[in-house]
Amino acid sequence: MSMSIEGPAKKLSAYIGEKDQYDGRPLYTALVESARSAGCAGATILRGVEGFGATSRIHTAHQLRMSSDLPVVVVVIDTEVHITALAEVFRAMMGNGILTIEDTEVVYYRGGITDGPEG
Repeated sequence: MSMSIEGPAKKLSAYIGEKDQYDGRPLYTALVESARSAGCAGATILRGVEGFGATSRIHTAHQLRMSSDLPVVVVVIDTEVHITALAEVFRAMMGNGILTIEDTEVVYYRGGITDGPEG
């Protein structure tokens, strides 16, 4: 299966904590699985080294202040239709956190299974 999107798109970002759960599993895993089930082009989980949210409590990976709840961002880039629908799904699944949608421009994207750069 191969997919290609280029041009104007939307980026959905869910800013959550590493310890956040949904239905007995990590929330970030559940969000990615939701994006996949919705037929989105792809999703990425980014683990932060430090951050703070609404509580103003610092979450860090520094040795002196080891936190077991580091910031995590789940990012999905796709068409406006997919992202608008997925945002409602994410919103229903999230407890604490921030959900944003931004305009973006896809200049290159190729999906599917390949043997290397030449396909």
